[in-house]
Amino acid sequence: MDPVQILWAPAGASMPNLGARALVDVTDGDTPNLRMPVRMLSVDTPEVTARSAERAAAIDQDFKQLASWMDEGRAPIGDALAEHLKPRLETGHAGTLHLAQGQAASEFGKANIAARLTRENGTRRNLFVRTADTPFDSNHRLLAYLAPDYSAAERRTMTREQRSTFNLDLVRAGWAAPFVIHPSIPGAADLALLIGAAVEARAARRGIWESAETLLAYEYRSMERLFQITRSLVAGRELTGGPRAWRERYCADMRTRELFGPEDYFRVEPEYRLWLRPDDLRGAIRDLNLVPSASLTLPPG
Repeated sequence: MDPVQILWAPAGASMPNLGARALVDVTDGDTPNLRMPVRMLSVDTPEVTARSAERAAAIDQDFKQLASWMDEGRAPIGDALAEHLKPRLETGHAGTLHLAQGQAASEFGKANIAARLTRENGTRRNLFVRTADTPFDSNHRLLAYLAPDYSAAERRTMTREQRSTFNLDLVRAGWAAPFVIHPSIPGAADLALLIGAAVEARAARRGIWESAETLLAYEYRSMERLFQITRSLVAGRELTGGPRAWRERYCADMRTRELFGPEDYFRVEPEYRLWLRPDDLRGAIRDLNLVPSASLTLPPG
């Protein structure tokens, strides 16, 4: 072998370990078909990461303690957001409620997908998969919209609502909050369907919207991080990511294009929140003509 002068360090990423069933089949020599996880775009269902009633009960107490630390001014969170979240944290059952909602959302998702992929004659449809601008998330899951793969003839007889994605079904049933993240924004018609379904589900108090004590999934995850950070601060331990590492995304109101900081997202109703990562912020301000709110200080860069 002769030495080469072309040297490169590829910016790759290892995909999640999918276990023994990762390889489904091989179409030809260079086209294996893999089984892989998909993160459904533009929706966020409650988490089931607690996994057990015992762990959920422990989170109940963690969040209740976090509410107390907020009252004492020991948690690194602004007063306005703390007041917004505390009523749900201090109930003593925030984790238990979230796990129950996550399990219900999972059951709905499984049953809905199974039903909609089954034809009237009992045969099974293929799956339609559409990705967006960013194909993978930070956990290397495929980001996509999923739906039954209807034929062209079937689509001609169906409305958009009838051939909805499974993503939209979750929102319509109230088991997911909209979670639109720039730049993976649905097209205008699909975005209108998503927002309309969310408005209707919240007004009808379906699914997660039934309880006023619901922590939305992205709030739940951020409160888990905030609890860990605050516990370290209270114990006097050194932090690796800084006291504000529990929140990072900015939020814009899709109705007014007003841009808010990470702790002011609650000023926008859930259906109209557009989330932006810090690295995408300046480009999004330019491309979407966003108007920073009066209190917003943009990060340097």
